[in-house]
Amino acid sequence: MDSGFFNFFLPITLAIMMMGLGLELKIKDFLRLSRYPKVIFIALFTQLVLLTSIAFFICLILDLAPLLAVGLMLLAASPGGPTANLFSYLYKGDVALNITLTAINTIISIFTLPFIINLSLQYFMSHDSTVTFPVEKMIQVFLITLIPVIIGMLLRAKFPHLSITVSKSMRFVSISFLSILLIFAVFRDRFNLFEYFSSIGLATVILCFSSLFIGYCIPLLMGIPEKMARACTFEIGIHNTAIAITIAISVLGDVTMAIPAGIYTIVMYSFATIFGVMMSRQYIAYRHKNRLSDL
Repeated sequence: MDSGFFNFFLPITLAIMMMGLGLELKIKDFLRLSRYPKVIFIALFTQLVLLTSIAFFICLILDLAPLLAVGLMLLAASPGGPTANLFSYLYKGDVALNITLTAINTIISIFTLPFIINLSLQYFMSHDSTVTFPVEKMIQVFLITLIPVIIGMLLRAKFPHLSITVSKSMRFVSISFLSILLIFAVFRDRFNLFEYFSSIGLATVILCFSSLFIGYCIPLLMGIPEKMARACTFEIGIHNTAIAITIAISVLGDVTMAIPAGIYTIVMYSFATIFGVMMSRQYIAYRHKNRLSDL
């Protein structure tokens, strides 16, 4: 399930994409979040508590094999990745909120991930040892998320006209990159896809759909603006599967535990794209309806 592509090329490419996001952000975009502290709490609570609870019940209801159950819990406990910011960027979500949530969740995950993994090992496998967590991997995610964005924001402040021109083409580059990423993920595991999907496919589909659905609906029901709800959708639904795979293989020492994250990589890009299109159409229809009512 692991690949040199994800270890080397993906972080570099994501950093470039994150710099593109920074070209469309200003400091005031982050200051605006101070008016909505509730949305940060809602998103983090949904991801850290509700989502891991849903994953646990999926493991029980589908009676997953112990190794796969631990892998699914590891996946659910993994933070949102920089790719969530890209999807929010493409589908008009609140990118500043995504970046803030990714940074906060990455720090929190340093403590929550070992806790959830250890509980999962004890429950599903009667495992008594304690898992230590590779903090350097989380630092890498933190740096990939923040530093390129800061560089992009500085370029916008220094060269506003040039950055606006470049940012338009960056959206097309981002779409192309995500398409290539999905094609590569399918191609990489093409010989094992049927076996993997038969064992864990249904669980990852349910988890992904649940993540995106509650990530969008709960903020809306709590009175959060629609643009921020979109950001929450992608932050909660798109996990950093590279971290989950790395922990499964390098820390836990079991490739089987990495299978849920590998399959989820394919599922989440497909579902996130579908959700993004649906939300965009719904928003267009909503605005059109409001315009007609004003006439």
